[in-house]
Amino acid sequence: MNSASTESAEEVADPAEKGRGWALARYVAASTLVRSADGGAVVAIVLLAQASGLPGWVSGLLGASITAPHLLGPFIARRLDTARDGRKVIALAALVHGVLLGAAGLLLPVTWAAVPAVLLIVSGLFGPMLTGGVSSRLPSIAGPSQRSQRRAQGWDVASYGLSGTLGPAAVAWIAAGPGPLTATLALAAAAIAGAGGVLILPRQDPQVAAADVPSPGRTLLVIWRSGPLRRTLSLTVVVAFAVAVLPIYAVAVAPSLGSAALAGTLVAGYGVGSLTGSAVLMAWPLRGESDRLTAVLALVVAASLAVVLMVPGFVSVLVSFGIAGIANSLFFAATLAARSEHAPAEARGQVFIWVGALKIAAGSAGTAVAGALITGIVWLPVALVAGLTALAGLVSTAERVRSR
Repeated sequence: MNSASTESAEEVADPAEKGRGWALARYVAASTLVRSADGGAVVAIVLLAQASGLPGWVSGLLGASITAPHLLGPFIARRLDTARDGRKVIALAALVHGVLLGAAGLLLPVTWAAVPAVLLIVSGLFGPMLTGGVSSRLPSIAGPSQRSQRRAQGWDVASYGLSGTLGPAAVAWIAAGPGPLTATLALAAAAIAGAGGVLILPRQDPQVAAADVPSPGRTLLVIWRSGPLRRTLSLTVVVAFAVAVLPIYAVAVAPSLGSAALAGTLVAGYGVGSLTGSAVLMAWPLRGESDRLTAVLALVVAASLAVVLMVPGFVSVLVSFGIAGIANSLFFAATLAARSEHAPAEARGQVFIWVGALKIAAGSAGTAVAGALITGIVWLPVALVAGLTALAGLVSTAERVRSR
């Protein structure tokens, strides 16, 4: 009797598991497409601007036209929580992003730079929808158990890692052959294809009435008043600021390791580490309270940054960059878990997008600060951010313990 009951239960459970697995596969494919378009856009536009004979400072401003508007993304994110079908909102964002990116690429060689810049600014507004907005759909796809949620978050981290690697790599490869305009149009096509992929994800019915969804400013206040969300946001910003220093440090330290060209290898090592961390999360999902995990793993990131400074020789430094990539992947998964578990239902999408947008802004600030400091003592920026990250992790731990 027990055996028959067990077999029957398994027969009932298996289709549900298979359905969730297929939905998760569709999610990873769609999210990787739209995020690759977002992540590779800056490289494509800068290469296209240079090929068009524009000055370096104009190329830089065009690149910033895509990334800077991400900070304004949360102010259009309320629609994601009020919509009857959030998939349509994200798909529309991906479609607009792709169309405007493609139009800017076509116009850039034949018109004033200000015209494509305006298109890129509007396109950049929708960037957070393709990162945090897509991630906000994951909890309804993954299944009810914490283990299934955490494993799905590992796949989400992999999507970010793949898109952050594949997007720029594909742009560089295509630009070296057919040219940077073709690379830009390929990214636009990826965003449009990803929009179609988003539409075939499982529908997530709204959990609250539209009138109960807070404004963007009020949502930020909700985040700040919630201990777990406040700590998640603070640590996310600090860690994003910290790891953004690594590419600048790689460029500065590479000549002393043998060749300036080794900088690319070090950055690739960090990317491989990020993907390795994703694979680890898929096999062994994080366990325990997400609020505690974010603080602990922030300290792990700080330790990995310290290791980068302490090891001698190219191989050791390359391995340390990989370790830093693994640590950041684990930390990122913990922040996704914290957002999923502590975001209120009426502002789930906005919480994801606020954290994602501020993370991007912090990363840009980290790159700028590292560039300013690296001209002096090469190791100084990494040492400073390692100490800052460790301090943030300790403060977060102390605050969590005191709140209990």
